[in-house]
Amino acid sequence: MSKYQPLWDYVKKHNKDEYKLSFEEVKGITGFEFDHAFLSFKKELPDYGYEFKKLSLKEKWVMIVKKK
Repeated sequence: MSKYQPLWDYVKKHNKDEYKLSFEEVKGITGFEFDHAFLSFKKELPDYGYEFKKLSLKEKWVMIVKKK
């Protein structure tokens, strides 16, 4: 099971076109602090119909969008 599986399940379940999630929201979903490992795991998103769009370390959020 992927480290970020709870996040992938969350975006697939709620089926929105776009997610802009704060690091705190990600922590609430996954149970751990957002970390740089996300950059390795983001390649799993297309399997769930989504893709990574943008990340702001300064403002502490990540954007995930539905694949077209």
